[in-house]
Amino acid sequence: MDVNDLQDLYQQVILDHSRTPRNFRVIDDATSTVEGFNPLCGDQIRVFLSMTNDKVDDISFQGKGCAICTASSSMMTQQVKGKDREQVHQLFDRFHHAVASDNDTVDPETLGKLAVFIGVRKYPMRVKCASLPWHTLKAALEQSNQVVTTE
Repeated sequence: MDVNDLQDLYQQVILDHSRTPRNFRVIDDATSTVEGFNPLCGDQIRVFLSMTNDKVDDISFQGKGCAICTASSSMMTQQVKGKDREQVHQLFDRFHHAVASDNDTVDPETLGKLAVFIGVRKYPMRVKCASLPWHTLKAALEQSNQVVTTE
């Protein structure tokens, strides 16, 4: 697959998840709910997390955001559902490294479908859009009551 094919795939996946986000709903009995805000782009999301014995039983989000934030939120919820706390932290670390790192040592295989976000690191303003849901999820895992901000 050449660079243009990857770019096309990236755009298709981002657009699909931004137009039809998965797990875009409220979980009424969530064990943790945290808000995230990106003042530069205007992204405002709320992550709902339901856990039992350190395992993610259910996760969802609500809010308004740019295509990258919405797609990242949607794909994040799909990827962490059913995982335990440690697996979620490991995925967070891999994702954050992939979108925020300046080096090319990222192995797309370790990210699965989330690899479409690797190209975001070329656009520093968009890194915050892609990573906001993940930082909000991390705060939800810690049952923080603080609003997560990209500033």
